[in-house]
Amino acid sequence: MTYSADIAVIGAGHAGIEAALAAARLGADTVVFTINPDAVANMPCNPSIGGTGKGHLVYELDALGGEMGYAADQVMLQSRTLNLGKGAAVQSKRIQADRNRYRVQMKHTLELQKNLRLVGAEVTDIGIETDSDGMPAVTSVKTVFGDIWKVNAAVICAGTYLYGRVFIGETSYSSGPDGMLAANSLSESLRRAGLSLRRFKTGTPPRILKSSVDLSRLEAQEGEKEIIPFSARTPADAFASFEQVPCHIAYTNQRTHDIIRSSLGRSPLYTGVIHGVGPRYCPSIEDKVVRFPSKERHQLFLEPLGSDTEEMYLGGFSSSLPGDVQYDMLRSIDGFEEAQIIRYAYAIEYDCVDPLELLPTLRVKSTRGLYGAGQFNGTSGYEEAAVQGLIAGINAARELEGKDAIILPRSSSYIGTLIDDLVTKGTEEPYRIMISRSEYRLLLRQDNADERLSTLGREAGLLSKEQYEGFLEKRSRIEEEKNRIRTVIVPPSSRLNEMLEKRGTAAVTIGAALADLIRRPQVDYSSLKEFDPGRPVLTPAEIKTVETDIKYEGYIRRQKAEVAQAERLENRVLPENIDYSTISGLRTEAAQKLQKLRPLNIGQASRISGVNPADISVLLIWLSQHQISRKREKSCGCVVFSLDGAGIPHIILIRNRKAGNISFPKGHVEAGETERQTAERELFEETGVSLDITEPFRVTISYRISSSATKEVVYFTAFTDMVRLRPQEEEISEIFWIPVEKAGGMILYDNERQVFEKALAFMRKKHPEKFR
Repeated sequence: MTYSADIAVIGAGHAGIEAALAAARLGADTVVFTINPDAVANMPCNPSIGGTGKGHLVYELDALGGEMGYAADQVMLQSRTLNLGKGAAVQSKRIQADRNRYRVQMKHTLELQKNLRLVGAEVTDIGIETDSDGMPAVTSVKTVFGDIWKVNAAVICAGTYLYGRVFIGETSYSSGPDGMLAANSLSESLRRAGLSLRRFKTGTPPRILKSSVDLSRLEAQEGEKEIIPFSARTPADAFASFEQVPCHIAYTNQRTHDIIRSSLGRSPLYTGVIHGVGPRYCPSIEDKVVRFPSKERHQLFLEPLGSDTEEMYLGGFSSSLPGDVQYDMLRSIDGFEEAQIIRYAYAIEYDCVDPLELLPTLRVKSTRGLYGAGQFNGTSGYEEAAVQGLIAGINAARELEGKDAIILPRSSSYIGTLIDDLVTKGTEEPYRIMISRSEYRLLLRQDNADERLSTLGREAGLLSKEQYEGFLEKRSRIEEEKNRIRTVIVPPSSRLNEMLEKRGTAAVTIGAALADLIRRPQVDYSSLKEFDPGRPVLTPAEIKTVETDIKYEGYIRRQKAEVAQAERLENRVLPENIDYSTISGLRTEAAQKLQKLRPLNIGQASRISGVNPADISVLLIWLSQHQISRKREKSCGCVVFSLDGAGIPHIILIRNRKAGNISFPKGHVEAGETERQTAERELFEETGVSLDITEPFRVTISYRISSSATKEVVYFTAFTDMVRLRPQEEEISEIFWIPVEKAGGMILYDNERQVFEKALAFMRKKHPEKFR
């Protein structure tokens, strides 16, 4: 059968969920495909959300209107904030999640979402055809059942299913994670579309029966007392009386390591059976033992999978060794002597794309309407997948509406950092976010994610009015409190000095502003409560932001200056059609890298491996000579047509004050129309001006173009020279009628050149006798 939708999302893991929800919530008719609906939002690896760097992503996702943070709050078993002993910039929230409840929660969310259909079927092929501009574009997807879905965009969120293969010792077989069917047909379709696929590998530890482990011999790991939710939709006091489930810490030993070393000949990692590249920051236990031979033990984390199961997850014990070896090395660990394995550990290989083939919008460069997200883009981790899914879903929906794509700069978020790293630097191994990847860590804290991104979330259409107003109220309370504590003076007293000395900082002899006291490393906001009777009631999250902003105010100001300097490079836009090989002074390696990656701006170019500061200087000089910058960029549209009468080919060039390109019209001719009428109608349609309301070019008869201007201008009578009109409409700033023979001398901005060339190519095909 044949069906239709606007957008197809392929895969319903963490990337697919966010992509589908974002597109549907923005009004796009969306269908999301999954091989097995029971595997929606599956957690085949760690049953947790967040962690170092990853917690930042979840807060940012929530600020933009994503779903993961809210769902994580609903199914939390334990909450901990990592790195509390370090500065605020590196503190990250991590929760232990109920795996089954998370799946149920997310599946139900998809089922209830307006404009969204969940379909249990494997997608085997993506239909791609050449559009009117001569560019490949998505037109359909086909399922294993032979159903055809006519769509205008597709987001690939295939996870580890794409030609997945599982390895346990000498045994290997086609499979997705957790014994699900692999998606074995789509890879070939993508290769036919010109995508370059590669093989990556990941793995997961064994699942162990809780009652078979002696927990009394392990180190208990309790949750934190004060829980700040991931989501602004979750009430601040939701966990006031929440009873958390403990996790436990265990360690390998020399006996464990000896067992592993003696069994390496049976490991597919070391026998050459596995070809995929694994994650550097989450290696298998056998890889750890080989790479760190002098290390006496490795830390392991025993974590519950849920409140309704006895399965436990042994973090840090990922392996692809045979089942009998897994038992031997597991039972060598203190407390695990009688351990029973419910599911063996395994490694899994899968296909993914080279992310250098993607734009920062996460659209494939070579194909309109084709997007990628998650492990398909070369990342690892639920959180990395979810944020990519959100951005891909937003941009797929915006592309169909003709709106500008959303691109998050590095300085705005860890989401922007992650995507920029992928599409600019690429990755040779499964990529995971880390706090050290950002040069703006102090600005990109998890406590201020809403301040950085909520306005964008509202403008994009994913944050409701109520959610946004809640953010504005929170921001107002924070700013008011920061202003207050800058002005409140605390007089010296024996009690104050006793507190200060006890914390290892100097006593005061004169009155001190609360802000100055908070800036001391040994003092925090809460420790001054008894000396500040006028303080308002704030939530823990608000207190965190107030304290951090005041304590690091000088450093934050300095980093904002660095961002402003970097933005100047980001604002130097590079034309799409530059031939870098022709730029004098540019090194060959740099020219080749730039030609291949086609960076959008100087900032992105500066982060490409193989492009050095001298090359950037050359590019800046070249840009200055060509007077191209984002500040001067204007959106435009070109319509090329042949005038009746004299029959001289002309171009109509429209420049707008407002953002967004005007795409080239289809060029069809309706019955009874003259060529002039066709061009006039298409121009009106393309600029969004209704024929029965304004007809702007009929208004032009009252404008003085020259002393000989007549009504003939309205009907596009052929001119031998360029004619420039200055219409009164607010949206349109300039309109040009230009003979094609004079077009070579036109000064075109970077986005105009591409439109002009496409228009000219179209008209040459339509009127070969006139457009040579």
